[in-house]
Amino acid sequence: MADGEANPDSVQAVQYLDDLLNKTLHLHITDGRMFVGQLKCTDNERNIILAMTHEYRQPSQADVKLAAERHEKGGLSGNVKVGMRKRFLGLVVVPGQYIEKVESCWTTSITSQI
Repeated sequence: MADGEANPDSVQAVQYLDDLLNKTLHLHITDGRMFVGQLKCTDNERNIILAMTHEYRQPSQADVKLAAERHEKGGLSGNVKVGMRKRFLGLVVVPGQYIEKVESCWTTSITSQI
């Protein structure tokens, strides 16, 4: 490859990231949380900036226990459903070192082992 020529893999990677800009991503991080927002920026350290972001967290043990008690008092049978906790954050920076998986809504899967 001559000087000044771009590596075909690099060109493809840049195009792939360019296609993801302003698309909704789901970022799963090491502590179990998930961030859902629009991709605005990334860098060589795998940090990702999302806009219009919502954070989703697993329910606490107290929430699960309360839901189970309500379920029993209601005389219901079967599994108890407890939703994830959600809050709006806006613009966030997610450090790349904590990202476990990245998913996009516009493709079947862009899961990444980081």
